[in-house]
Amino acid sequence: MTIQFYKYQGTGNDFILIDNRQELFSKNDTKLIEQLCNRRFGIGADGLILLENDKNSDFKMVYYNSDGHESSMCGNGGRCIVAFAKQLGVIENETTFVAIDGLHYAKISDKGIVSLQMKDVDAIQLASDYVFMNTGSPHHVTLVDDVKSVPVKEIGSAIRYSALYGEAGSNVNFVEPISDTLFAVRTYERGVEDETLSCGTGVTAVAIAMNAIGKTTSNEISLLVEGGQLQVRFQKEDQKYTQVFLIGPAEFVFEGQLVLAT
Repeated sequence: MTIQFYKYQGTGNDFILIDNRQELFSKNDTKLIEQLCNRRFGIGADGLILLENDKNSDFKMVYYNSDGHESSMCGNGGRCIVAFAKQLGVIENETTFVAIDGLHYAKISDKGIVSLQMKDVDAIQLASDYVFMNTGSPHHVTLVDDVKSVPVKEIGSAIRYSALYGEAGSNVNFVEPISDTLFAVRTYERGVEDETLSCGTGVTAVAIAMNAIGKTTSNEISLLVEGGQLQVRFQKEDQKYTQVFLIGPAEFVFEGQLVLAT
């Protein structure tokens, strides 16, 4: 059996995308998904995303981490699937689609900039040395003086597997303030179990966290990640963050064919 696949990336966060509206791709083959995401023995990606039919929206997004397991919401993956849906002709410039954390609205410009609406955030845990929240995926956010010198994999892994977050774990973000509206971010992602060049739900959490602890008074924040730059925009109503948008490029890289044994 032959299945067409497409490779996309959003600020260096890269994904294998498959049009699974005919339900030809096996969603339960963890080992296959892990192999396809492997950078030495497969296509190579931070995750794999299926685009499927949905009765109440334009399409459904099903996201798998590179370990082969279905995971929580991926912001950059969400932006990439919007670009993919446009390439397939499923949508034009605006869409509403469903993901594991519910409905998302998004729009894509002619230059491939995708603005993706994320979930509202109203539960923020403020500790003395970190902030924790769920922006579709769980995120631990901690301030550092020099983000470039942080051993992200070592420290991030220790926090991710600590008793603080139990068996489920958390993604871990390290943040250096550059100005009131600009922050540098590096992220350790669970499921990838390493640093990624960018994390969409992560920078969303960082932007909200920096506002919540008074490091910024702005509701439009730029985030420098290893793979480029993203923007997060939101409205704050009392202690609730609404109209949260993750904004940045989503780029097609290449396409090919998978030949799978039947």
